[in-house]
Amino acid sequence: MGGLILLRAWWLLALLPLLLLVLWILRRAPDAGGWERIMPRQMLRAMTALGALSGRQPVWQRMLAPFAIFALTIGLAGPALPRRDAPVLAQTDAVIIAIDMSPSVANGPGLAEAQVTAAGLLQALAGRPVGMILYGGEAYTIAAPTADTATLETQIAVLEPDTLPNPGSRPADALGLAGKLLDKMRRADLILISDGGGVDAQAETEASRLAEQGVRISTLRLAAMAPEAPAPPEDALERLVRGGGEALPADQMTRLAARLDRPGAAVRDPVLVALQYRDLGPFLAAFALLPLLVMLRRQR
Repeated sequence: MGGLILLRAWWLLALLPLLLLVLWILRRAPDAGGWERIMPRQMLRAMTALGALSGRQPVWQRMLAPFAIFALTIGLAGPALPRRDAPVLAQTDAVIIAIDMSPSVANGPGLAEAQVTAAGLLQALAGRPVGMILYGGEAYTIAAPTADTATLETQIAVLEPDTLPNPGSRPADALGLAGKLLDKMRRADLILISDGGGVDAQAETEASRLAEQGVRISTLRLAAMAPEAPAPPEDALERLVRGGGEALPADQMTRLAARLDRPGAAVRDPVLVALQYRDLGPFLAAFALLPLLVMLRRQR
């Protein structure tokens, strides 16, 4: 059950007194129908051994009440699984991955490197809404930030040299489009996967505008390029880094993803967390009815 969490884990503390109750019940002498209060202990043992006393409870019957309490406690702890249809809220640390699809990348081994890098980011950023942009001569939104990244994995896998209609390299357009997707988000990241081509003054201006908006910009530089493509300046992608981001080679994608795990991202409103998970607690708590029904039936 990957992704299973407890929405109200503090209820598990109730298991400690429950354990003490179980130990007390097991150590306590069996109920002898009231004879234990008036009969000497030795005689009670002898009569019990002979089977002459009625009203004794087997161990399983004495465990009915503790089992009901156990089921209720586990239900109140709120075991939950992620919801694939969970709503994406504006304040949930969105990430945009912008992939360079210019000819210098798409027409060479850089495309495969970009696909591996982007797919690795999706896995490493599990739990955060992720969106995707492709850019060449223009920028295109492939997906707005979503918690369901399965579609993005498919899109990344089918990228080909002719995926985008307009050749060229306009990272400035990608930065501007990312600004629109991340508008009014309190915490967000933009990761640019590129060989550094096309970075100009307009791209730097767009990067500064995103940083003022509260977006942290990081870059992953592709090592492989098409043979005929001119090499961009070494510091091209570093000029776009803003807001505490980092410029790293694409093979250090895991290191970047670890840095993007914000300390504040894990501290969220419990109501918002609950919206992202399907609470199994009520179903588990319902199991408490089984021993209770047996106990009520015995009392009739």
